[in-house]
Amino acid sequence: QVQLVESGGGLVQAGGSLRLSCVGARNIYAIATMGWYRQGPGKQRDLVAGITFGGSTFYADSVKGRFTISRTNAGNTVYLQMNSLKDEETTVYYCNTAPNPSQYWGQGTQVTVSS
Repeated sequence: QVQLVESGGGLVQAGGSLRLSCVGARNIYAIATMGWYRQGPGKQRDLVAGITFGGSTFYADSVKGRFTISRTNAGNTVYLQMNSLKDEETTVYYCNTAPNPSQYWGQGTQVTVSS
């Protein structure tokens, strides 16, 4: 099973926080570098944060200092803590391998930030 399941999205006021979760099959994703992506209307799907099997992290400039990516010791659950959210960050968030995503995308989780 290669499915990735994202959750944790919702409606939040600008400046608020959300924590996203992503669970994937352990035998596939436990040692992969994983990332969170987002895709706004009419835009390409961009990588916003990533984490290696060893725990090294990387972030898009736009989210540095506000978002934190982490993963469980088992490796197949990845989180994205999002603080100080902005209304322009309203979109669907996905997880996948990073920096090169696989062809297997989950359904994503909708984040809506109200101003």
